Amino acid sequence: MAINRYTKMAYGSADEMIFGKSKFPVKAGLGLEIGGGYTTPEVNYAPRPEAGASKEKLVKEYQRITTDIMNRMVQVGFPAVVLETEHVEQMTNNPTWGGEVAHAQKTIMEEFHDEYGIKCALRHTPGDIREDRDFLELRGDKFNTLMESFEEVASNGADLLSIETMGGKEVFDYSILRNDVPGMLYAIGCLGTMDMDFIWQEIASVAKKNNVVAAGDTDCSEANTAMFIAGGLLDKNLAHTLAIIARAISAPRSLAAYEAGAVGPGKDCGYENTIVKSIAGVPIAQEGKSSTCAHSDVMGNLVMQCCDLWSNESVEYHAEFGGTSVQCWSESLAYDCALMNTATATGKAKDLRDLFTLSDKYRDPQGYVLAYDNAYRVGEAIVKDGNDIYLRAKNAALKSIEIMEEGVAGKLELTRFEKGALADAKAALGALTDDQDTFMSDCMSKYKEEVKVFLPENYGL
Repeated sequence: MAINRYTKMAYGSADEMIFGKSKFPVKAGLGLEIGGGYTTPEVNYAPRPEAGASKEKLVKEYQRITTDIMNRMVQVGFPAVVLETEHVEQMTNNPTWGGEVAHAQKTIMEEFHDEYGIKCALRHTPGDIREDRDFLELRGDKFNTLMESFEEVASNGADLLSIETMGGKEVFDYSILRNDVPGMLYAIGCLGTMDMDFIWQEIASVAKKNNVVAAGDTDCSEANTAMFIAGGLLDKNLAHTLAIIARAISAPRSLAAYEAGAVGPGKDCGYENTIVKSIAGVPIAQEGKSSTCAHSDVMGNLVMQCCDLWSNESVEYHAEFGGTSVQCWSESLAYDCALMNTATATGKAKDLRDLFTLSDKYRDPQGYVLAYDNAYRVGEAIVKDGNDIYLRAKNAALKSIEIMEEGVAGKLELTRFEKGALADAKAALGALTDDQDTFMSDCMSKYKEEVKVFLPENYGL
């Protein structure tokens, strides 16, 4: 399959973007259309550690999880649901385990669909197992095992295929600890995108062969790492201004999945997805205020602004007062979606979208840049040089800085620490060449020497 880079926006203006609607809806699973006019909850869960002891125990655990979620959805009268199974490592390393889990889950979902008419789909997300002790091993034997895992789940009932890839992480981890913005740009924008090009062509062909959906990826391994290190308003381990620069750079990396054949829905933990949707018009999953079971964030309402699926990120399967954990969180998500869908039905969708956005827009620079009006502008900066993976990522970083500077002149408050980091990042990016080949070869020699675990052959270099 060919790589088709994006050089124009999917939407004529930011104001056209809204939750529950995408330019290119995706039909999947049992009667579901994602991004076709309504939002749908996407429930995500993890088995208890002891369930991983054997394949039989694991399959039983996922049967319980699936039954609990489906049961709660029909009990409270919700019309649709997506289940996402993020693999524990045993399920990807032993591809038939993942296949059997997918089959067991889909069987239950089909029963509920036949009995109650509930629309549903199953997403499977194999783990990126492509590492060998201290080194990433993106193209070796582990890659073959990973593709076998995709084949098994795709042929056994999974409707949507996703992954959270690790490409670029070895250079990113080194750079983020040193506030090295050009290093982050090289890791996420260049190395990350090269790995995405490589793996998503393969995933797309598995999906095509099995007549299922190649959904999407997320820069969890890099941009979310930055977001989590940045933490909350009292934390100073990493400037939030740097975290959102990393996030802006991650948008073209996540976009690469769609350039290689994926069609959406994007993965929930990709906070960059509003930017991606503005360019590609694909449906996206998002997570925020109803994923506090998994982590805190500073924009929990804002990220609902353009979502098509609304997710809880992940929760361990256990008992709560209100039922099992997956029942409680699926119900919360489904009520959020009911509100969004009612806003759509009553012509109030844009009002609700703007309230979501405004409630967090000035809380933190990350929310400010990801607010849909600003996210759209980052998208424009990316497609301006859409065919150049280096320049488009650099453009995204510079545009996010410009947006933050405008914010500071208005209602966005930044501490001295944050302003200093922003100025340093701007200077570092301003000093860079506009030539991709020069940048790539400079970085190659620098990081090959400084990062012992960086193996250029992982990227076909």
